[in-house]
Amino acid sequence: MSDVTMTTAAEPDGAPRIAVLDILRGVAILGILFMNINDMGQSIYASFDDIRHLGWSQTDRIAWWLREVFANGTARCMLEMLFGAGMVILTDRVADKANGWVVMRRYYVRNLILFAFGLVHVFILLWPGDILHTYGIAALVAFLFRRLRPQWLIMIGLTLALFQLGGGGYFGYYLTLQTRAQVAAIEAKVAAGAKPTAQERKLLKEKAEKDKKRAEARAKSHNDIAAEDKAREGDFRSWTKAQWASFLDIESQFLEILFVWEAASVMLIGAALYKLGILQGRRSRRFYAWTALIAYAVGITLRVIGASEQMQFGDGPYTFWASYEFARQAMTLGHVALINLLVGSAFGARLLRPFVAAGRTALSIYIAQTLICLWVLYPPFMLGLYGKMTWGPLMVTAFFINAALLVGANLWVRHFDIAPVEWAWRSLVERRVLPWRKGARVKPHAEGSPALA
Repeated sequence: MSDVTMTTAAEPDGAPRIAVLDILRGVAILGILFMNINDMGQSIYASFDDIRHLGWSQTDRIAWWLREVFANGTARCMLEMLFGAGMVILTDRVADKANGWVVMRRYYVRNLILFAFGLVHVFILLWPGDILHTYGIAALVAFLFRRLRPQWLIMIGLTLALFQLGGGGYFGYYLTLQTRAQVAAIEAKVAAGAKPTAQERKLLKEKAEKDKKRAEARAKSHNDIAAEDKAREGDFRSWTKAQWASFLDIESQFLEILFVWEAASVMLIGAALYKLGILQGRRSRRFYAWTALIAYAVGITLRVIGASEQMQFGDGPYTFWASYEFARQAMTLGHVALINLLVGSAFGARLLRPFVAAGRTALSIYIAQTLICLWVLYPPFMLGLYGKMTWGPLMVTAFFINAALLVGANLWVRHFDIAPVEWAWRSLVERRVLPWRKGARVKPHAEGSPALA
């Protein structure tokens, strides 16, 4: 194990840090902009409906393919795993000094404050894709399982993936194929002059109704995209209303339940991986090499199949309806293993060391990404670049923004112990003003609170 893997540092509130977890967090928080920038610089509705609306040149296709196969959902998944690891670190540390109810109260207060930060991110900073409010709720659920053994945490954590595999595989894929085959047989029978039975007429009627609803949904989606484009190219008021409307539309469809389920389940997997020493680099290089190889073999295969299916731009059925969550978790585990493998070498440690600073300032970087994109680059009241960038330029823009933020994070930690948003969050949790500058430490609160969450 390298010094980077095991190096620790103390925060102003006395919390420990583990460098390899900060590296993972730094990579994840910078990677998340590649997932968000298309919804910041182009239509959110289009991302869920027709990705070609964001541009479909050869360069755009390459950019989308790379994003879809190697990155889609993995930054979010890694953050969820790290949140689970932080839960273990936090609760174990506080549990040494307090009873169970105190631990629970403190952890719940911590995440309710994070939930409030998320609402500010949505309604004040105008980012409808915020994850903070979701993580704040999901952490309250995950906390209830924190003392379980790793194998149980993993089993519970896989519930969404298994539900998706079974539900999406059977109802979404198998039954759809079966119904289409039956309808095709009935239509061939009718074309041959035979009279369909009552059951066959019922099946044809149901198919016609589903086709009608699908056409109506497609028309509504196109109207939503057009309305969003118009609003976000207007003025401050129309931009604000469009951002709020997108968030409230997501909430009205009860998708938040799915988001919380996803986050809480992966948090439990992250807690298990931390207890097993996998996240923080305590396993052998051979272990990480094999883990990366197997995880990437599964994840990349499923992702390539899923991306190819999406290129059909049809109504399905598609296998990725069933395999998406397994593919996402597999790719993320591959990234975790690869990073730990790199950190275990002198070259990899030097290469990844700058990401320690990004991990220590992750929450502030996340907010900075929003401020740069939604308050400078794309809004009509500033540079007005909304709708002007296609997939390729969007990804390039994300790269340069992240490069600047990475440099900024490293400059910041040279002079300060804690980043601005982290300082506000943990000061509220501690109920005291924490020091900012290096060397200005104060005695930690009796209960303490870890930097990792």
